[in-house]
Amino acid sequence: MQEKVLILDFGSQYTQLIARRVRELEIYCEIIPYNKEFELEDGLKAVILSGSPYSVNEEKALKLDLQRFLHQIPVLGICYGAQLVASQMGGNVASSDKREYGKAKLEMLEEDVFLKGFKEDAQIWMSHGDSILEIPTNFKVLAKTESIPIAAYKSEGFDHPTYCIQFHPEVYHTTKGIELFRHFLVDLAGCKCNWTPQSFVKQSIDALKSKIGSDKVVMGLSGGVDSTVAAMLLHEAIGDQLHCIFVDNGLLRYQEFDEVLESYNGMGLNVSGVDAKQLFYDALKGVSDPEKKRKIIGKAFIDVFEAEANKIPGVAWLGQGTIYPDVIESVSVHGPSATIKSHHNVGGLPERLNLKIVEPLRNLFKDEVRKAGKEMQIKQSILGRHPFPGPGLAIRILGDITESKVALLQKADHIYINYLKKHNLYEEVWQAGAILLPVKSVGVMGDERTYENTVALRAVSSTDGMTADWSRLPMDVLAEISNEIINTVKGVNRVVYDISTKPPATIEWE
Repeated sequence: MQEKVLILDFGSQYTQLIARRVRELEIYCEIIPYNKEFELEDGLKAVILSGSPYSVNEEKALKLDLQRFLHQIPVLGICYGAQLVASQMGGNVASSDKREYGKAKLEMLEEDVFLKGFKEDAQIWMSHGDSILEIPTNFKVLAKTESIPIAAYKSEGFDHPTYCIQFHPEVYHTTKGIELFRHFLVDLAGCKCNWTPQSFVKQSIDALKSKIGSDKVVMGLSGGVDSTVAAMLLHEAIGDQLHCIFVDNGLLRYQEFDEVLESYNGMGLNVSGVDAKQLFYDALKGVSDPEKKRKIIGKAFIDVFEAEANKIPGVAWLGQGTIYPDVIESVSVHGPSATIKSHHNVGGLPERLNLKIVEPLRNLFKDEVRKAGKEMQIKQSILGRHPFPGPGLAIRILGDITESKVALLQKADHIYINYLKKHNLYEEVWQAGAILLPVKSVGVMGDERTYENTVALRAVSSTDGMTADWSRLPMDVLAEISNEIINTVKGVNRVVYDISTKPPATIEWE
């Protein structure tokens, strides 16, 4: 049985970071809402309680019955989790209007394997309003800071320990944070650190063989990392029972349709390419609203995909490249997250085609998907590709969509990406692309006055796309790119560079 750690999510902005730190130790973990029932099954090695924006003393505080599992399995309470343990087990948590936020120094009061390697005055990261003033009976204080008397404490006299900390070890600013997770999960909870890309691929292929049997699977490919790796896992498991469909919606990057089809043929995938450009252009004619564009593209994709899928007799499953951040967002503490933007996917297709869903990557983060792909020897040219939005260039063209605008943006984007590759910057950037703005400005070319389009360049650095910083591309490279675009792409006389972070901005402009 696969070992795992459960992270109970109380709504902290850092919950995904906890999962990422655990995964870095090659330990499998899952995030579940704090109020979801779970069993203390054999493979479950530990439970981690996340932070929360709430106070344990508020009426609307998120609470659960800790007696169900405390002292029956190793437990780590982080910030709100630590306060919840203190509050429910007989300690005292005081609320304050003053919030402690930022760096602090940890002062050791007791030696313990949990804090092994933390030196005197070790840096930690605080983000809390409440403070623990008294710990419950049968618990011992391990550390404090200059401003709070209880920064870390643990249970005593129980077979399965409970450790609680008022700070956040999951964030970069806590030095030795990963070591703290290692001590808790490996030294104290006995995790084996054996969840590797190799083990994931083998277990996934075996599970897919068992799940799908002799059934057929149909899957839409995009040319991106997620759908490609998911398709290869299915291909390794069921071979020619997998039927893939790659739709040209007219909104792909420059010459992408032909290039992607060629790369898939070299991988042995059973792929049908569908040229549906005109259908999408006709449906999008005159539409400027971003949400309407997304919905039109989604509907058109479903119509095309359904028509192609119906040509394949006996299909029982729909394959999808869903990854873990998508799953987490759909089962958040307070239900599905507020819609920032609707996503272009195959929503509605399983019901229309009467298909079951198979999602080989639903437990992986983006970087883990790439590692799994590397294990299966998928080419770096595919694994290293930047993420590309489902609606394609439609949401990089602000305003209505025309075939001529798409052609203009494809050329500008092609120049941009090629220059990043030429200067060995492409793989340093998480995602890059050109955006066509609905703005014209005055320019001069030769002796003539021009009134033409503006192209914005976007490049961001990130780990998983949840947050992102703008990439500090060299000025001389940006100058080369701008010069090449303006000189060779007819209709563009101005290039600008986007220096916004996510949040508050999103990576895409629409």
